Amino acid sequence: MSSPARAPLTTFVPDTAPFTPEQRTWLNGFFAGLVSLDGGVTALSPDEAAALLGSNLAMKDPLDEGDDGEAPWHDQTLPMADRMKLADGRPLRRRMMAAMAQQDCGQCGYNCADYSNALFLKKEERLNLCVPGGKETARMLKTLYAELGAAPIPSTAKAIPTAADATVAPRGERGRSRDDPTEAVFLSRSRLNKNGSEKETWHLEFDLAESGLDYVPGDSFGLYPANDPVLVDAVIAALDAPPDFPIGGRTLREVLTDGVSLAPAPDMLFQLFSYITGGERRQKAKALASGEDPDGDAATLDVLAAIEKFSGVRPDPEAFIEALDPLQPRVYSISSSIRTNPGRVALTVDAVRYRISDRTRLGVASTYLAERIAPGNKLKVYVQKAHDFALPTDPVVPIVMIGPGTGIAPFRAFLHERMATKAPGRNWLFFGHQRSVYDFFYEDELSAMKANGVLTRLSLAWSRDGEQKFYVQDRMREVGRDLWAWLADGAHVYVCGDAKRMAKDVERALVDVIAQFGARTTDEAIAFVAELKRNGRYQQDVY
Repeated sequence: MSSPARAPLTTFVPDTAPFTPEQRTWLNGFFAGLVSLDGGVTALSPDEAAALLGSNLAMKDPLDEGDDGEAPWHDQTLPMADRMKLADGRPLRRRMMAAMAQQDCGQCGYNCADYSNALFLKKEERLNLCVPGGKETARMLKTLYAELGAAPIPSTAKAIPTAADATVAPRGERGRSRDDPTEAVFLSRSRLNKNGSEKETWHLEFDLAESGLDYVPGDSFGLYPANDPVLVDAVIAALDAPPDFPIGGRTLREVLTDGVSLAPAPDMLFQLFSYITGGERRQKAKALASGEDPDGDAATLDVLAAIEKFSGVRPDPEAFIEALDPLQPRVYSISSSIRTNPGRVALTVDAVRYRISDRTRLGVASTYLAERIAPGNKLKVYVQKAHDFALPTDPVVPIVMIGPGTGIAPFRAFLHERMATKAPGRNWLFFGHQRSVYDFFYEDELSAMKANGVLTRLSLAWSRDGEQKFYVQDRMREVGRDLWAWLADGAHVYVCGDAKRMAKDVERALVDVIAQFGARTTDEAIAFVAELKRNGRYQQDVY
């Protein structure tokens, strides 16, 4: 005996079913095309709809929004306003991508597209992971995130892993992401610049034996630094708070040392100040919290400068800590091959120091590595797998490497790898810096590689040796005929270094070389470079 017919309805999936309006509309349309009972449309219970969907149908991909897949804003030299204009009218996740720094640097644990997708799908709720994008990116993401109809979690809600957390996964499985670091031992540092240089660059070595980590050339090394203790003491003094004030089972000094960022003051700190002060200072704090610059000094306000700007305002230490951003890991290109340096990893790092008013500001991780960590000390680390930056799978393919300054790091790894594997492919390195006498990094190594044939060509550019500045892109144009011959022979091109200026200047030089020696118009040369990128023959590691 058949069951009584249900009353005809206009929908299959009731409003109580656990679907979004868009999903519900799609399901109703799909079911309407499949099911008909006595000429009527019969409603399904929520459980029936979910079961039918899960067992027989593939739900529409939430990332499939009819987008054309193009990302013209994916250019690290474009200002935020220009990127957002290019993304105008695109799906939300694509606008989120445009808000990021476009460097695919991996410091957030993703590339730019994957980070935006994770935010859109609510698999990631932290809006402040884009280190190079800084406050500008975080503010724009906060605005865009509101379109999802949900508030992001506070920036400090996900603290950095503790030593106890690092024992959860077995040895060899940890250290594969920023959220699950392992430990490595710092071994040594040696300065790469000679006395007289205006720069301070270090070759650093770490022991991976206890970590179980490995890597391949092109990968990066992430590490959690600690803040300068002098700066920590100055912040505590400015707060007029006891250093041993308890914060979540730790002391105020401990949290300020390795738990929170003391770099650019976050909007939340100014918002906190606006709650506990009044009058004109409250208005200034509110303006700074909303991204305005009432006194023209917003760009110079790190956490200590912000406290001093609102001197006399004394927030509760716990509320103060909650208003700060967590201290982010820093990621550096690996400058060694595990084949020639087994059980170890090397980095090439510039120590960052600059002066604002009467105080010297320090790069957190770079000066931590340059002076504050001692041989034998352990630190939290992880290996960040490369996003489309790796040697050709065919060892015969020639490679062109363009890396001025610390941009040489991954190419030292490439050369050591090609030497260890006896890869027959030709290798051409463009390297440059300020002065040949002081700033020729790894000179002896490179000379030896040149002598034994590993390094086929070495083209150098010194910007301060002559009366006029001369850069790697100038050298590229000078040897353009040979560079084009390598490209015509299938060479892969790699660029590492400054994202804002050098990388774009190098690309322009390559376009010029292709146009001149490849007998193409400028537009055709630009299209040629675009095709190199699509085919994985032009890869960048920029910062």
